[in-house]
Amino acid sequence: MDEDDDYYSQPDGNYTGDHANDEEGSSDATEGHDDEDEIYEGEYQGIPLDAKARDEPVALGQPLADGLKDRRELENERQADEEELAQQYELIIQECGHGRFQWQLFFTLGLALMSDGVEVFVVGFVLPSAEMDMCVPDSSSGWLGSIVYLGMMVGAFFWGGMADKVGRRQCLLICMSMNGFFAFLSSFVQGYGFFLFCRMIAGFGIGGAVPIVFSYFAEVLAREKRGEHLSWLCMFWMIGEIYASAMAWAVIPHYGWSFSMGSAYQFHSWRVFVVVCALPCVCAVVALTFMPESPRFYLEVGKHDEAWMILKQIHDTNMRARGQPEKVFTVNRIKIPKQIDEFVEMQTESGNLFSKVIFRIKTELHGVRFMMCSLSSVISSMYYGLSVWFPDVIKHLQANEYASKVQRHNNERIEDFTFNFTLENQIHTNSLFINDRFISMKFKSVTFINSTFQSCFFEDVTSVGSFFRTCTFIEAVFYNTDIDDSKLINTDVINSTFYHNKTGCQMTFEDDYSAYWVYFVNFLGTLAVLPGNIVSALLMDKIGRLSMLGFSMILSGISCFFLWFGTSESMMLGMLCLYNGLSISAWNSLDVVTVELYPTDRRGTGFGFCNALCKLAAVMGNLIFGSLVGITKAIPILLASSVLVGGGLVGLRLPDTRSNVLM
Repeated sequence: MDEDDDYYSQPDGNYTGDHANDEEGSSDATEGHDDEDEIYEGEYQGIPLDAKARDEPVALGQPLADGLKDRRELENERQADEEELAQQYELIIQECGHGRFQWQLFFTLGLALMSDGVEVFVVGFVLPSAEMDMCVPDSSSGWLGSIVYLGMMVGAFFWGGMADKVGRRQCLLICMSMNGFFAFLSSFVQGYGFFLFCRMIAGFGIGGAVPIVFSYFAEVLAREKRGEHLSWLCMFWMIGEIYASAMAWAVIPHYGWSFSMGSAYQFHSWRVFVVVCALPCVCAVVALTFMPESPRFYLEVGKHDEAWMILKQIHDTNMRARGQPEKVFTVNRIKIPKQIDEFVEMQTESGNLFSKVIFRIKTELHGVRFMMCSLSSVISSMYYGLSVWFPDVIKHLQANEYASKVQRHNNERIEDFTFNFTLENQIHTNSLFINDRFISMKFKSVTFINSTFQSCFFEDVTSVGSFFRTCTFIEAVFYNTDIDDSKLINTDVINSTFYHNKTGCQMTFEDDYSAYWVYFVNFLGTLAVLPGNIVSALLMDKIGRLSMLGFSMILSGISCFFLWFGTSESMMLGMLCLYNGLSISAWNSLDVVTVELYPTDRRGTGFGFCNALCKLAAVMGNLIFGSLVGITKAIPILLASSVLVGGGLVGLRLPDTRSNVLM
């Protein structure tokens, strides 16, 4: 087998590099030709046949055919081919330059990554409103958050693997379209079960965004630009968080932004928020339709003509933007590695279908960096766990302060009185209400215990967090109220009548005293990430990925320890901002290292596997830290601090990838 058979080549036969471009952008071979007949050096001419090699007899000492080689020889041969291709591809990308094409792809993929950040936070923001609007019982609450993370976990692994088989761009288009469609659809459905299904499929779609986006962008970046620009790309995830927080702050609390069609269909403000959060995904899909596939992927799967054309497109786009349209793309020879499918057929020719499947699975999972996956899981569980714990602790402090101001009324007797104002944060025990009127008023966090209502009239009454426990209603009339069995706990209703009772769960988000504060906390916590993002982008290629990863985790672990001394809302908020600002560099470093560790044929699979474990760890972190809110601060603080510091020390032992070319 002639060595030239392993190359995609032009008739000139060599990779010539930049030196082939003279000052006028032409060569001797093209001088004097007509424009129509002119063939520039590097112009696409197909893959030429090697007639000489076809006609000559096989010489002694010629390499054996693939069918006569054992598996080790074939794998070593492929490894050598891959290393040669990696070095050559790096030179090609350097010749293409860094310019307009990379920036166009940067903003396109940034929108996709922004959509992932939005999806993570939209769940937490709509959870209370959606479950209240759909009358979800306490036993079923919380499923929304878990089901979305489950979809994202499965989607990360599935789409990451598919991206290594079908292509980066095509898979990203499909998964983003799936996310946008089902996210938009979920804003209109009324049943909680169908809503869960839509959000799960939307999560399954967006799960592929992170592994595909970073793999896609890394494959068009030169080595000296890769760390910095992948870190800048990470900022879009932060922008997605800011967008979600700002939109939740601006939209959800406005109950007036809603409409209804009878009593069967309600479209409240949280549904408007869901629609608004789907817009970045729609924009990403539109922009992706104008972008080409990754040329590195095409080379890996043997589509050499397509890869060459895209590389030429990158080169020409960047050169035109620089004002050098005459500069010629000189690449005319690219190494062709043996394909995985050839190995599968060679190694399982005599086997059955089952043995082929097993061999393929082993081939795909071979080389998965489990230390990298473990480190990703550690950071994810601590980050998402603390992200849940911080706001819940602040809400717990607020609730304690609110409860400390409760007004208690015992053994009171109120007769022939009209209540047309709001009763808030009160407890009435052993009270007697005779011939009283409750008209156009609200009960906010009011509890009646062992109280009696005799001949009372309730009209246009709304209750929020209010209950009647072991009370008695005698000859009472209820007209257009939301007082139903869920609020009448162990209560007797005697000779009483309900007219036009409000059906469903009443959305009264404006009465939630902590709503604005929760969104504000998330907004500030996300904004604190900006300095860390800038620092990591500027220093990623200077001090190295491992130093950035290790020291970021160690410092964020130390910042967690100082939460022990947080006794007020302002102190906890300050610690949240400090932790987010320090930990983001670890996230960025981990993304860069993960992309650079895996070879092209397993980059999506490996990144997807790590990202799937991150989502699983996020669910576990949410459950663990969420269960400790209001119980103790010692366990979550010590757990997060020790795990982050230990993970930072382990991260320093990962292989350094700063000087690596993409395999």
